Amino acid sequence: MSNHADLTSERWSRFTLDQQILMIGNEMNRAMKLMSAEDLERRQACYERALQLADLTLGLEHGASLNRELRLWRGVIADLYARRASEPATHRTAFKLLLQLTPAASAQVAYLDP
Repeated sequence: MSNHADLTSERWSRFTLDQQILMIGNEMNRAMKLMSAEDLERRQACYERALQLADLTLGLEHGASLNRELRLWRGVIADLYARRASEPATHRTAFKLLLQLTPAASAQVAYLDP
């Protein structure tokens, strides 16, 4: 069961877009630390939560450009979720692209591990 299963669109809409992106980023950060084969289930749970939060964000009116970019990003994460093997390079690139969606989140790119 997801940690975000009971999170409503109404509650999610109370967060700023920056906060929403950063909370999705929290799940990506957790997943980034779970790239070994034995961490598959935990990594997939992080991707599932990231997808749920992305869906909640897409359900709000943030503009066509952002929605297009977030939908494309979501497709990459859905692909990572479906794979059995981890793909650290793809994950890292997707994480970085997510953070670049808003100015406040973009400031966090510098803190990604090399």
